[in-house]
Amino acid sequence: MDVLQAIFTRRSIRKFTGEPISNENMETLLRAGFSAPSAHNMQPWHFVVLKNPATLEYIAEAHPYAKMLPQAGCCIIVCGDEEVQKTKGLMVQDCSAAIQNILLAAHGIGLGAVWCGLYPAPELTKLLSVTIKLPEKIEPIGMIVVGHKTEDRATAERYDSGKIHYDQW
Repeated sequence: MDVLQAIFTRRSIRKFTGEPISNENMETLLRAGFSAPSAHNMQPWHFVVLKNPATLEYIAEAHPYAKMLPQAGCCIIVCGDEEVQKTKGLMVQDCSAAIQNILLAAHGIGLGAVWCGLYPAPELTKLLSVTIKLPEKIEPIGMIVVGHKTEDRATAERYDSGKIHYDQW
């Protein structure tokens, strides 16, 4: 899929078949995450792939926007390493770029995906840190629920010339 077509047509998908994602497709998604830009090329990200049905159900019950997780059958938790990128804002930006790459890659290979936020909500970051046994200096930034979609959503035109400013506000 052309990169601009992927950007303009990607939509958040929340309805899934439950069919497992192949190892090949998972590697493609993770390679996309690793290909994201990062400040000073620090690459502070780590990726935790979750497939255990009990874990997915537990997270779905606790996260108000992840109810679809058990039907997807898989998610990727994108975490930042505070020892690699000590400037928290840059770490969050780097991990967010990785998340966007994974979302676009999922769309490009015909999968559905949705970004469920974690950081900076302490109730969610603590839940994930404990659930997946993250080391102390690893912060969960976002969760990508990914799976085989049961629907295609219409694209939406979001371009808004009123939010563009040149040279000054």
